Amino acid sequence: SVGGRSCRRLSGALVRPLLDSVDCVLFDCDGVIWRGDQAIPGAPQVINLLKESGKKVFFVTNNSTKTRKMYADKLATLGFHASEEEVFGTAYCSAMYLKTVCRLDGKVYLIGSPAMRQELEAVGIQQTGVGPDPVSGKQSDWANVALDPEVKAVLVGFDEHFSYMKLNRALQYLSQQGCLFVGTNRDSRLPLEGGKAVPGTGCLLQAVETAAQCQAQTVGKPNRFMYDCVASQFGLSRDRCLMVGDRLDTDIMLGSNCGLKTLLTLTGVSTVADAEAHQQSGCAERQGMVPDYYVESIADLLPEYF
Repeated sequence: SVGGRSCRRLSGALVRPLLDSVDCVLFDCDGVIWRGDQAIPGAPQVINLLKESGKKVFFVTNNSTKTRKMYADKLATLGFHASEEEVFGTAYCSAMYLKTVCRLDGKVYLIGSPAMRQELEAVGIQQTGVGPDPVSGKQSDWANVALDPEVKAVLVGFDEHFSYMKLNRALQYLSQQGCLFVGTNRDSRLPLEGGKAVPGTGCLLQAVETAAQCQAQTVGKPNRFMYDCVASQFGLSRDRCLMVGDRLDTDIMLGSNCGLKTLLTLTGVSTVADAEAHQQSGCAERQGMVPDYYVESIADLLPEYF
């Protein structure tokens, strides 16, 4: 909207008009419908009732360490009615991006997880690189490391085995003419319980970008491709969609980039103060991180709509 986002509390009276104005609700997962291995209280009921009332519901996550099936299994375990077709993670979306947008003809050098390997293989893309890659030899050996001639793309996701040798291998592949460079997402930190955090995929991706002296195309939120992936499969229209998330820089920014309505929930990372700071900054870029509405928890939708 021209006047910028309102960042209004979604009070009781506003819930029904908002939900009546959309056919589809996109939910981020961690910090929104669950925290760690615990469902947010009331979240399964909200999701299940939205679906019963005829809404399309999708789960959109930047986590690249799980397949769609792993997500669907976790959703079921926590009491959510969901199928794997409704799950869009970056493991799946990056495989779709390489196949449908890049039309990759060749293998992928993968800095990532077994889940990413599975999603690539599911769309017929072969990969190399999963697992530890210990250093051996000296610098001249590293610069002349054996490369797979069929590799035509480097894909970087979350990799707990990230190492100097992987960084070097990625550099050598990306030095070759026409090698594609794709990243799952740029989240720099993964927040954990009690205010703790661990390094996120963004750290690994920036290391590879620095070494290769070129920028990756990312597929995860806030990149539009994440929404396009869902919209193209299910025929969504963006003015009838609501994006619900806990992060202003990924979830809410995705909504802004795609022209969706946006709802910040306060059970995760970002705060109302963060949103208001963006709103008052006078910076056009930061206005994209201001949500239309916020709620304490998505459970607040329960008594008002159903």
